[in-house]
Amino acid sequence: MSLGEALLVVLAGIGAGTINTIVGSGTLITFPTLLLLGIPPVTANVSNNLGLVPGSLTGAIGYRRELTGLRAELLRLVPVSFAGGALGAVLLLVLDPDLFRAIVPVLILVGVGLVVAGPRLNAWTARRRSASGDVPAGHRGLLRGGVFGAGVYGGYFGAAQGIILMGIMGALSDEPLQRLNGVKNVLATVVNAVAAVVFVLVARDRIDWLVVLLIALGSTVGGVLGSTVGRRLPSPVLRGAIVVVGVVAVTKLVFLP
Repeated sequence: MSLGEALLVVLAGIGAGTINTIVGSGTLITFPTLLLLGIPPVTANVSNNLGLVPGSLTGAIGYRRELTGLRAELLRLVPVSFAGGALGAVLLLVLDPDLFRAIVPVLILVGVGLVVAGPRLNAWTARRRSASGDVPAGHRGLLRGGVFGAGVYGGYFGAAQGIILMGIMGALSDEPLQRLNGVKNVLATVVNAVAAVVFVLVARDRIDWLVVLLIALGSTVGGVLGSTVGRRLPSPVLRGAIVVVGVVAVTKLVFLP
C-alpha cells in the first residue's frame, strides 16, 4: 500500500468515525474505499470492522451525558446486541465468500437507501410520537427483537447499522432521540467489538492488520469529532458523500472485473 493510499484509508476512517457517531453509516465510507483499493470484500469487511471499534468506543464515551439514567435499558439491550453481533460475524465466516461478494452490492445499496431515507424515517417517528404523546406500551419484546436483528446485520456487514437501530428504537421507545443516539452508539460498539473478537479468534488469515491500524487511527479521531464539533456539520453534505462513495463502489463491483 502506497503512502497516498494509506492516507486515504486514514481519512476514510476519520469520516467513518465521525459519521458513525452522528448518523450511523460510516462503513459506507471505509468499506467502499477499501474495495476501490483492490482489497478482497471479506478481508475488507473483517478488517474494517476491527478498525472501527475504537471509533465506536470514543463516540459512545462522547455521548455519556445522554446516557445518564439509562443503565437499566442498556442492561436489557446490550446482551441482545452481543448475541446478534456474534451470530452475524459467524454467518460472515461460514457462508460461501462468493455469496458475500454477490450480496455486497445489494447491502451497500440498502445502506445508501437507508441513509437517504433517514430524514424521512426520523420525521415519521417524530410525527408518530407527537400524535400519540408516547410510544405504546408493550413494545419491549419487539424492541429486543429489532435490536437483535440489527446486531446480526451489524456483525455480518454493518453499513447503516446505526440508522437501523435509530429507526427501531425511535419507533418502539419513548426516550428522546438524542438519548437514543447515545444508546445506539453503545449498542453499535458492542456489536462491532464482539464481531471483532470472533474474527480475531477464527479468521486471522482474513485480517489485513495494516488496514485495521489505519482505520483505527482515523476512526478514533472521528469518534471524538463526531461527539463534539461533528454534530454541527450539515447532514446533506455527509449524506451526499456516503451516497457518492457507495454508488461508485457498487459500480466497480458490478461492472468492473
